[in-house]
Amino acid sequence: MADAISVTAATSAEEIGQPSADDGVKRRQIMEGAREIFMSAGFDAASMNDIARAAGVSKGTLYAYFDSKEALFEALIREERAHQPERNTMFPDDEPDPAKALAIYGRALVAHVTGSDALTQARVVVAVAAKFPRLGRAFYEAGPLFGLLKLKQRLDAFVAAGSLTVADTTLAARLFIDMCTGDFIKRLLFMVDVEISQEEIDAAVDQSVAIFINACRAPPRG
Repeated sequence: MADAISVTAATSAEEIGQPSADDGVKRRQIMEGAREIFMSAGFDAASMNDIARAAGVSKGTLYAYFDSKEALFEALIREERAHQPERNTMFPDDEPDPAKALAIYGRALVAHVTGSDALTQARVVVAVAAKFPRLGRAFYEAGPLFGLLKLKQRLDAFVAAGSLTVADTTLAARLFIDMCTGDFIKRLLFMVDVEISQEEIDAAVDQSVAIFINACRAPPRG
């Protein structure tokens, strides 16, 4: 899933087919400026002029890297998601007990999706997804879908080890995630609540794990 961007490298870098070091610095400046403007103003109100100013680059430099505001926003979504540590550390790969592993994962998942940064980005994306479906798709693929597939892979490993019995691990992963997050995200997005207590998160995750393990526990051997 390639970012819809156009990068202009220095002449010497082009000759060897590699981006220059300055390319990376400029791109990072642009991404940081874009994040500041998109998250504070929203997609529609953000302008390339504002982003260039926040990034400390000229508008011409900005367009040399990204040919549209939509392309820049999509790249920002994918890059931020790709570099989030939660993508690689949320699930304890070394925990052999499915119930314990899922309890750790569930708590980490809810803490992440209900965090202020994740909610702000979700609000911005939801506001523009109908007009720019590609942006909504990018957000889903880089975030929720990525997490779903990571959980599916871990469930596959538990099934292979004989500790769980699951016919459809993709569906099982989706249901477990939905059970853990419950209506937390909706309550926060719609400003019904401004935060979810740790006690409520723990109760939701523990109940979700209990239901899931009861339904998917492998029969005893022997």
